[in-house]
Amino acid sequence: MTSDGNRMLGGLLEVNHLSAMEDLPGRIAEYARAAGLSRTLIYVADLQQQNLVPLPGQGDAAGRPLRPLRIDGTLPGRAFRDVKVVRAAGGEATRRLWVPVLDGTERVGVLGVTVPRAAPEAETLAVRLASLIALLVVSKRPHSDSHARRVRARPMSVSAEVLWSLLPPGTFANDKVVVSAALEPAYEVGGDAYDFAIDGDTLHVSIFDAMGHDTSAGLTSTVAVGAGRSSRRQGADLPATSRAIDAAIAGEFTGRFATGILADLDLRTGRLNWVNRGHHPPLVIRDGRKVAALDGKPDPPMGIGLDLVTGLLHYQLEPGDRLVFYTDGIVEARSPDGEVFGLQRFVDFIVRREADGMSAPETLRRLIQNILEHQREGLQDDATVLTVEWASRRHRQLTL
Repeated sequence: MTSDGNRMLGGLLEVNHLSAMEDLPGRIAEYARAAGLSRTLIYVADLQQQNLVPLPGQGDAAGRPLRPLRIDGTLPGRAFRDVKVVRAAGGEATRRLWVPVLDGTERVGVLGVTVPRAAPEAETLAVRLASLIALLVVSKRPHSDSHARRVRARPMSVSAEVLWSLLPPGTFANDKVVVSAALEPAYEVGGDAYDFAIDGDTLHVSIFDAMGHDTSAGLTSTVAVGAGRSSRRQGADLPATSRAIDAAIAGEFTGRFATGILADLDLRTGRLNWVNRGHHPPLVIRDGRKVAALDGKPDPPMGIGLDLVTGLLHYQLEPGDRLVFYTDGIVEARSPDGEVFGLQRFVDFIVRREADGMSAPETLRRLIQNILEHQREGLQDDATVLTVEWASRRHRQLTL
């Protein structure tokens, strides 16, 4: 990397300590110019991943405020969808790039930047700048109301406000596993929630569907996630953790409950252990087809004080398998004329996208858009899906 490139990245790291979200575009443009990169524009994905919205304080070449860009059907959107550098038309001496902005494997947004054609290292520098921008944006967004407003298309319910602040990012990957999740309705989500975490060679996964679709349902799911994290971080096994969640919900609410799956995946061997508390069974997709629904008599939902009967269940995954966890809002989504989206259509959608070579997060993004279209944007229930790919090597799709 050139000395100018080093100064750009190092300078941005230094000024980051005393910068707010609103300061980032100007600071980034200033340091990028000094390194030979011009016309930097930073867009972030909106909550439903339908549009790319500009960070504040940016304008076009004429100084006019930037407008949102569609993720589907635009060059910047293609960079976001496919996680690749997209080269656009430029001048004789320059080329225009759209670079995905990635925090790990979470697609944060895109960077637009003009680089000199005569400097072959400039594209590499732009990619590194995009990586740094992701870190800067992600570090600022938890305490930035301006960012929160920009990524929202409409007001958010209290329940959704609480749940979105609790959930982990929608995508995580390493060389052993890819986890991706999606949840709707983004602005009015009530009782659905998901959680996942890595602990050494174990992946912990959980999905919850609380009774109702109101603030109390959201609080029930919040208690479930919190109790689950507290219990497992103290070393409890899955049955004990599900009992802790049951007790926590019963201790806070009367007549409230949540169904759910709590699962552990050994990332070395592919051994899956899980407890089903009244929930839809996970699915296993292998070589482009559904090979198993992980049935077993479900135990009672959590919150009603009934203990386990079936208890811990087990399954051996094969390399490349994809686990699918979901709530009933996915398969029970109805069109205005009453047509149910259904389990088969759900599975077929995922299988077809996998056959097309599409990444897990992009598959789920399109699945949610498809379900919203099926229901004409009017979801009757929360719809959550979480997939886990073990030893698939598809993690390479998620980074540059």
